Amino acid sequence: MKIEFTKEQFEKLLKVVYLGNWMANAIHNGSEEDPIHKEIEDIENYIFSFAKEFGFEKYVDDEDAKEGRFFPTNEFDELVQKYVEEYDDECFWDEIFYRLSDRDFERKYTNEEIFKMEMKDRFEKEEPFRKKWDDELNNHGIGRLEVKE
Repeated sequence: MKIEFTKEQFEKLLKVVYLGNWMANAIHNGSEEDPIHKEIEDIENYIFSFAKEFGFEKYVDDEDAKEGRFFPTNEFDELVQKYVEEYDDECFWDEIFYRLSDRDFERKYTNEEIFKMEMKDRFEKEEPFRKKWDDELNNHGIGRLEVKE
């Protein structure tokens, strides 16, 4: 099988593959205890290996090409950084909203009570906590969040 790409499509493919690998592997350090997802990194290296052929040598450092390893250049990294920042920002607000809402809900109801709830009933009981944190975070961001001792 052969897949053909225009130069524009290949540039988008570089971004997508890089971002996929970043999402899967940025949280791992590559040690035996915390390995990366090698199969995903291998796909990135494979796609990056064609960058020169498409005229994107400015995006890929091929110094270790003999070992089959290709790295994004600083220029490429800066190009895709906006996607990473948008993703991180959105994840932060989603996570803090759900974690605080769930925490407060779980403080009010025991695990046994929660387990016995019908889904519709649970959603209704969660709603005040969701509303509270939605209002707080939308109106004040993290400005009023404090750790009490």
